[in-house]
Amino acid sequence: MKTTPLVAGLFALGFLSIHGTAMADDMTPFGDAKVDMHKYPKINRVYDVNYDDPKKLNALVGFIKNVNNVVPGKAVVVLHGTEIRAFAKENYEKYQGVIDQLADLTKSGVEFRMCNNAMHAAGFEAKDMDGFITVIPAGFAEVVSLQQKGYKVIDASATPVKDSRYLDHPEKKPKS
Repeated sequence: MKTTPLVAGLFALGFLSIHGTAMADDMTPFGDAKVDMHKYPKINRVYDVNYDDPKKLNALVGFIKNVNNVVPGKAVVVLHGTEIRAFAKENYEKYQGVIDQLADLTKSGVEFRMCNNAMHAAGFEAKDMDGFITVIPAGFAEVVSLQQKGYKVIDASATPVKDSRYLDHPEKKPKS
């Protein structure tokens, strides 16, 4: 029996798909992830924010929203890094997008507290800051004080994970 190119191609495709499945199983010897979508108890939390770049505030917005969606309780953000310049009224136009999003979080009860020491070191006064900010004596002391009141400290050095799947396989990223 003579094999046509079409039949040979279909045979090869079938072989590759069976072999490919076996290879995929060999490459994932641990099976599928377990899912445990449990509820969290009420946890009051303090986000310790000390960024070297105000652009990192964009990741903070998503980070706070994600945690607040699944964890009931109070949320306080303590600001004491160079990100504080984004909250200055004089810089509102430059950082308006993220500042509006952060201010919007106050509607759900998130509080924003800024270190007086850092603010003065940066050359600002309380009157220079957006109205949803509360200036407190010291950022680190505020974090410790809230911790003593039962708040759990969250390291807010969040790294965005959006599209990280494609860092190893950029060819798989869907076209925007």
